[in-house]
Amino acid sequence: MPARPSWRWHWRMPGRQLRLLLVLLLGVLLAPPLAAQAVDPLPFKNRSEEARYQRLTAQLRCLVCQNENLADSNAELARDLRHQVFAQIQAGNSDAQIKQYMVERYSDFVLYDPPVKRGTWLLWFGPLLMLGTGAGVVIHTVRKRARAGTPVAPQAEEEW
Repeated sequence: MPARPSWRWHWRMPGRQLRLLLVLLLGVLLAPPLAAQAVDPLPFKNRSEEARYQRLTAQLRCLVCQNENLADSNAELARDLRHQVFAQIQAGNSDAQIKQYMVERYSDFVLYDPPVKRGTWLLWFGPLLMLGTGAGVVIHTVRKRARAGTPVAPQAEEEW
């Protein structure tokens, strides 16, 4: 009787254990798609209403999560706010009315694009102010060095 090669091995599994293994494998493979189903389906009247809902929830910020909109957030408060937006749409309110409703209750922080007003000037114009300050410092330094006779960039003695 010839000897079996070492790289080749065979094993046998009883039918009951094989079925159990297949059921467990099938369960593991099917679990992620089941978990990915929509948790909170809402009964929209038509596609335009659903598109409006998606647009509004993308424009409103989750108050719990950092830098996440209502559409993407999984927080409980975000779910409640999405339900409020849906109820406002069902009540026939306009987008501006829904945003105003949210701002009255949760302040301008709920909006991703807060309005330009006295309390948000630094938010809107702060980057320009910082850029202007940086440019002013660079210009001042270059002029100061030019007056002192210090070369801005040292010249190489040899050219390549």
